[in-house]
Amino acid sequence: MTEPLFGVHREPAVLGPGAVHVPDWLSRDQQEYLLRACVEWAAVRVPRTMVLPGGGRMSVRTFSLGRDYSPYRYDDDETIPPIPEWLLRAARSALISVAEIDPTAAAVDADTTDGRGVAPHGSGMAPLGPAEYTPDAALVNLYGPGATMGLHQDRDEARGDPVVSLSLGDACTFRFGTPEHRGRPYTDVRLESGDLVVFGGPSRLAFHGVPKVFDGTAPAWCREVLGAAPGRVNITLRRTR
Repeated sequence: MTEPLFGVHREPAVLGPGAVHVPDWLSRDQQEYLLRACVEWAAVRVPRTMVLPGGGRMSVRTFSLGRDYSPYRYDDDETIPPIPEWLLRAARSALISVAEIDPTAAAVDADTTDGRGVAPHGSGMAPLGPAEYTPDAALVNLYGPGATMGLHQDRDEARGDPVVSLSLGDACTFRFGTPEHRGRPYTDVRLESGDLVVFGGPSRLAFHGVPKVFDGTAPAWCREVLGAAPGRVNITLRRTR
């Protein structure tokens, strides 16, 4: 864990069984490197607004690394930039960090799927460790002014491996619920630039979302790096196959 950027120490928190928030996990240099990489990736894969099967249009713009994502499915596309090895190493390091707080958050599934796109837990096969975490897709979500993300489950992946989420730019309210439904109980936590969230194990299919972004709260150096206000940038890594 790095030193806090704003002089206020925030403790890691368990958001649910298998879900951990680690504040200030990325250093300023790491955040800057990742932001610059996002700019380069976006020049190759132009961010797009997702249209849901029911016709609704998301307010967040998205692009992918590794595998192309459209609502409820992943596809292979040779034009998509691969996930760089340094980002894979960062994802494994993230699991090591959260394993010290809640080992179930970092358990990598050793089983196959049950045919419904959800990997069954508790099937008797021993979970693997962080070193075996091999995400094959990364979603980069860009939140402009007023953008939000409704409560949803990440259930389009064919494995039960943890989701690793990195936050950059503007702060937001992150809402984390249960796997059962969208309603209460849920936990609201403020995510700042550099924060890490990992959810796996019993919370792998928990409903979660971003009901509010605090526009203009990104660290001042973000504008220096990008030449403009970054909004909120969120990178989530997951294993889809």
